[in-house]
Amino acid sequence: MNVGGLATAGFGTALGVLFAARDAGKRFTVYVDETRPLLQGARLTAWELSQARIDHILICDGAAGTVMRSGKVGMVVVGADRIAANGDVANKIGTYGVAVLAREHRIPFYVAAPASTFDLEIPDGSAIPIEERAEEEVLGFRSLRTAPYGTRAFNPAFDVTPARLVTGIITEFGIIEAPDERKIREQIASHRDE
Repeated sequence: MNVGGLATAGFGTALGVLFAARDAGKRFTVYVDETRPLLQGARLTAWELSQARIDHILICDGAAGTVMRSGKVGMVVVGADRIAANGDVANKIGTYGVAVLAREHRIPFYVAAPASTFDLEIPDGSAIPIEERAEEEVLGFRSLRTAPYGTRAFNPAFDVTPARLVTGIITEFGIIEAPDERKIREQIASHRDE
């Protein structure tokens, strides 16, 4: 996933959290999912971490569970494209699976997003429209076809992670722990006039 300045401008979202930790003197390694099928993690996130001189290791998306089980992951931080009123989070496809794996391995799962990402008109994640992208993105890479002809593909660009899997949502106003509609509305209302 790309959650840095290339995706958002300036400090970024999830990468902004990592930059702040680095600036505070924390030492850590980031495991970066490659983010198939367009490889934003490999092409963009890894590049931004490299530019920021933050230690990182690129992994296949399917390796996330193995890395978590190894005990090498202390927390997961992802971005968000949209957050429903109840705290359900829409983000790049694969986020939901990472959240389930984090829960299984008792690893805190945080979402970093500006308050503008909240859509209080959407009650929950079931109302968030999910874009389906072209099958060709999965059936091959660039002009190289890798799947047999006649194979069909399902290629949603995003998925929805239920709020119950989210440890907290990090915003510019602070962290909403165990997010729910009441906590989200209170935080947004308390900062609306600032």
